[in-house]
Amino acid sequence: MTPTPLPAAPGQESVWDYPRPPRVEPTSELVVVTLGGMPVATTSDAVRVLETSHPPVYYLPFDAFEPGVLEPAVGSSVCEYKGVASYVSVRAGGRLLPRIGWTYPAPLPGYEVLADRVALYAGDLRCTVDGELVEPQPGGFYGGWITSRVVGPFKGSPGTRGW
Repeated sequence: MTPTPLPAAPGQESVWDYPRPPRVEPTSELVVVTLGGMPVATTSDAVRVLETSHPPVYYLPFDAFEPGVLEPAVGSSVCEYKGVASYVSVRAGGRLLPRIGWTYPAPLPGYEVLADRVALYAGDLRCTVDGELVEPQPGGFYGGWITSRVVGPFKGSPGTRGW
C-alpha cells in the first residue's frame, strides 16, 4: 500500500516526487558533523541522493573529514542502483562509532560521483544542514537526513517495507 504524500509547502520538497532509480545532485548547503563536541566533517560540496519515499542521503567528500576520524570497518552491502558499499567507523570526541558510514569505492554507472564520498547515519552524530539539526530517517537501516526542507511520509518505520 502506497501512503498518501504530505503536501509540500513553498520551499519544501516531497520525497514522493523523488525518482526511482535515485537521482544524485550537488548541493552547496553547509553540512557540519560533530561527535562529542569535536569536529568530524565540514563541507559545502556535498551531493544528495534522492530516492522515492526516502529523505535525502548526503554524501560528503573524503577531504571534508578531519584527519584520522574515518576508519575502515568490516562488512559490506549491496544497493541495486549504486553497487557494493564499504563501511567506515568514526572516531572523535573520545568515542568510536562503528559502521556509522558507508562509501561506494566502485559505484555502478550513473553514480560515479559517489566514489570519493562518504554518507553517515545521523543517529549518534550531530549533523546539521545550513545550521538546522537533522533528524535521522526512521528505522535505523536507511541513512536519510530529515530537515524542514522535506516532507514524507518517509520509508523506514514499521510497515513501510513494501514502499
